[in-house]
Amino acid sequence: MQENMSLYYIFYTVGKTGNISRAAKELFISQPAVSRAVQKLEASLETRLFKRNSRGVVLTPDGEILFQKLREAFALVSEGEELLLHNRSRTVPHLRLGTSSTLCRYVLLSYLKPYISSHPQVRINISCQSTYQTLQLLDEGKLDLGLIGRPGRLHGYHFRPLLHINDTFVATEQYLKTQQELYSHDSLYQTATFMMLDEKNITRHTIDTQLKEHRIELNHILEVTSMDLLIQFAVIGLGIAGVVRQFVEKELRDGSLVEVPAGFAFPAREIGFVCRKGGESLPLLEYFFSSV
Repeated sequence: MQENMSLYYIFYTVGKTGNISRAAKELFISQPAVSRAVQKLEASLETRLFKRNSRGVVLTPDGEILFQKLREAFALVSEGEELLLHNRSRTVPHLRLGTSSTLCRYVLLSYLKPYISSHPQVRINISCQSTYQTLQLLDEGKLDLGLIGRPGRLHGYHFRPLLHINDTFVATEQYLKTQQELYSHDSLYQTATFMMLDEKNITRHTIDTQLKEHRIELNHILEVTSMDLLIQFAVIGLGIAGVVRQFVEKELRDGSLVEVPAGFAFPAREIGFVCRKGGESLPLLEYFFSSV
């Protein structure tokens, strides 16, 4: 096995990229060297690992089995390296914080500034992902602290609420006027373009839940990657955006956006800091749970 380790890594890289040329660039070796390595491994294992297609190569059933096992193995190696690096730098306090890009901009920044002033020695890492992904990373011990929109259930966590928010639909007056002129007898839900965050986002989940409860189906949905883009697209008249009302207060005040009546009220949601139970009393986290 030991003599095959480099072959396994070359095979894994080809499987990951799906292309021998891209794998060669990532490995900094020639394409023929990659091909020879794959052939040598196939001869050693007495099976075919790849088959070619118009875009490059795809895994055979045997290749898929080996690839999945190697992915797990290399992930464990990477995790071990990260732990060693973390232990080596443990004399430097390190806070790993997770939140969404939206909450990072609209909520987190105001809390980070005083924290950094009072904890200048702490090294802070921030990763941006959905609420559900943040909770998963907390479970796996890869994050110390999260800033999330509170989901329905939180077992095994300590949650400190910061503020309540409400979802809403917004658009320009001109967009709504145009829709009325073009489709005066139809519902906006059937005719308008509704711009929404992706389905992994808790804001999208909340809006979808309310629409389902009221038996409303949207005919035209445009998924957008961030709240900032949703707001900007709504301002230029691209459609109706499902957003957090508190994050468009400026646009509502200056009239660049107006709220679109949904026909029902969206429930209030909580935003807050979260950690695993017991973590709230740790020196690095105490500020977020006692001073907010």
